[in-house]
Amino acid sequence: MSSNQHLLVISLDSLGFRDIREHQEELPTLNKLVNGGSWVKSVTGIYPTLTYPSHTSIITGQYPSVHGIVNNTKIQPERRSPDWYWYQKDVKSTTVYDLARKAGLTTAAFLWPVTAGSKINYNLAEIFPNRIWTNQVLVSLKASSPLFLLEMNHKYGKLRNGIKQPQLDNFITACAVDTIENKKPNMTMIHLVDMDSMRHRYGVRSTEAMAALHRLDKHVEQLIQATKNAGTFDDTNFVILGDHYQINVTKMIHLNTLFAKKGWLNANDDQTFKKDWQAMAKTCDGSTYIYTQNFDQLNELKKLVENVEGVEKVYTSKEAFERGADQNCSLMVEAKAGYYFTDESERPSVVERVDSKTLGQPDRYHGVHGYDPRKSDYQTTLVFNGPAIKEGTTVEKANLVDEAPTFAKLLGLKFEGEIAGSCIDDVFKN
Repeated sequence: MSSNQHLLVISLDSLGFRDIREHQEELPTLNKLVNGGSWVKSVTGIYPTLTYPSHTSIITGQYPSVHGIVNNTKIQPERRSPDWYWYQKDVKSTTVYDLARKAGLTTAAFLWPVTAGSKINYNLAEIFPNRIWTNQVLVSLKASSPLFLLEMNHKYGKLRNGIKQPQLDNFITACAVDTIENKKPNMTMIHLVDMDSMRHRYGVRSTEAMAALHRLDKHVEQLIQATKNAGTFDDTNFVILGDHYQINVTKMIHLNTLFAKKGWLNANDDQTFKKDWQAMAKTCDGSTYIYTQNFDQLNELKKLVENVEGVEKVYTSKEAFERGADQNCSLMVEAKAGYYFTDESERPSVVERVDSKTLGQPDRYHGVHGYDPRKSDYQTTLVFNGPAIKEGTTVEKANLVDEAPTFAKLLGLKFEGEIAGSCIDDVFKN
């Protein structure tokens, strides 16, 4: 086990294998980390490749079917803006930060998904107000470490503009730098979302997305410098990771509009539907779950969906569970590249082209994720650097669930019982 006492995990949301493969030399900080450390080139994500299930797998070493975070948002068909899986109480598996706390190590997290209400020592939880009677300050105070949140907002609140990017990443980086320098936590987790946001809005390889990638490289440099200022650099192991990649899209599939026409749900004008549904789609963007209740026409439903334009594959409940997805679904549907799903129940047609004028509005994207992680050139990536890590080493492939046991080993910790992931031993010196 390692005797190094500090671990800094930086998640660059939507970072793909392709980003480092094609742009490494343009990114001075990441280039230095890759050349002086170990690069796990192609990392296969979990299904569905969404941010909240992915980050929970990254930190538990389990698939969504086990850890319980099977989607970004909860099943609330009567709400236009359903609740997200913000709170750690929904996680059914042990996290690395829980192991660290039990071992007497201090922890910090900055917008790391599904950590609201956790026992992380210094926590700025990712959460936003989606009810008319609340606001950002109130929901954040309830979900985060309250005094710590107030201190960070007082110092750096002027950097942010709600949840808009790149200002939000500027704020989060400033808070993390301050905390590393002044609190010196043993394990720090940071989630930066600038590039993911730009890819959704402007496209995967857009000028805006590439500019965000360069901004992220600078943020990583700031965070490394913070460990030098704190005097902890020499015993800090650094991890730079992605949670998923993205794919450009031009068309939307509205399965709930199809189900409404079949009489399997009662659609509302605001694109929601009533609770007495029999069959409903619950989007994961590039894929979608289908749930049923009081329903005996599953074979007809499956054949109907298989014939929809843009549908690549329909999985049974058993097949979805074997892939690590929600065992409670009746079907899981994979879109072809270029298509994605919405939950909308009252659209003019089941398949629609995305109007470029609507990009940036809810459910209107130029790029999305959530697809099968085995899709071509859709893998994410992972970089290690630090005193416990081999220099100038590459590992061709790993799985997203392998990251948690590797983090645990870097902190001298170990999961009790079986987990799906295996430690990536090839990155260690010994």
